[in-house]
Amino acid sequence: MTGNKFLMDEFEAHRARLTSVAYRMLGSRAEAEDAVQEVWLRLARSDAASIGNVGGWLTTVVARLCLDMLRARKSRREEALDDLQDGALRTQASLAAASASPEDEIAMADSVGLAMLTVLETLTPGERVAFVLHDMFAVPFDEIAPIVGRSSDAARQLASRARRRVQGVPTERRVDNARRREVVDAFLAAARGGDFGALLELLDPAVVMRGDEAAVRLGGHAELRGAPAVAELFKGRAQAARPALVDGVMDVAVVPGDRLLLVLRLDIADGRIAGIEAVADPARLAALDLEVLGN
Repeated sequence: MTGNKFLMDEFEAHRARLTSVAYRMLGSRAEAEDAVQEVWLRLARSDAASIGNVGGWLTTVVARLCLDMLRARKSRREEALDDLQDGALRTQASLAAASASPEDEIAMADSVGLAMLTVLETLTPGERVAFVLHDMFAVPFDEIAPIVGRSSDAARQLASRARRRVQGVPTERRVDNARRREVVDAFLAAARGGDFGALLELLDPAVVMRGDEAAVRLGGHAELRGAPAVAELFKGRAQAARPALVDGVMDVAVVPGDRLLLVLRLDIADGRIAGIEAVADPARLAALDLEVLGN
């Protein structure tokens, strides 16, 4: 009973912040409250003694819930969720909170800014979560990385792309994608042809390649550093790799027999590949907006 009282007090102390985080991610007060109350259910089932930092634990859980909701929203191709009826779970925590009034909705929207909410709606789920957590709530990228299922560097890139869009600076689209396509085509040609020298020219000397757990199970590497090692890995391979638009950015999809196996997210700088992230986790692949292009 004492443990439950402690968890309840901790949850109530963080409720406002959790609701603020969830609202910025989801743009819907009703859905934000759903997410926050689901966090309470999970906290109530947890062992208080096993949670070192309750605030950090709560933020991580609500962020993961919101990411799942954003991905589900994307897969259903819904453009607005504010019309959904409030299906909030009735828990101990919800008994203390009154239903949101129109005034509450206006106050919540004003605290973020309607223009900001509109821009946030244009971001991919991963970009939105990374941007909200880091730029709005100062969560370190090392803590964001496991939430979005990427490396710390990749999480930083997600937030950076989101930040540019929020600030009104065009992200990599037609012009930049044309340049990226040139690098991608040259990289795939060198890999298929086994041209080690050409691969070295296309790779930054300090290139880092990382793979998620699913990619490692397919025979990839959790981490590989340096142009020689990465060039050796790709030399004579990539027969099933194709250029692809991944969330609107030119990257690479590996599609043996027209079946999506994995995606290579490329960090291209100054005409060279500085980073490669191999994504093979089925859930992450399903969440991508993917268009495989011809050779």
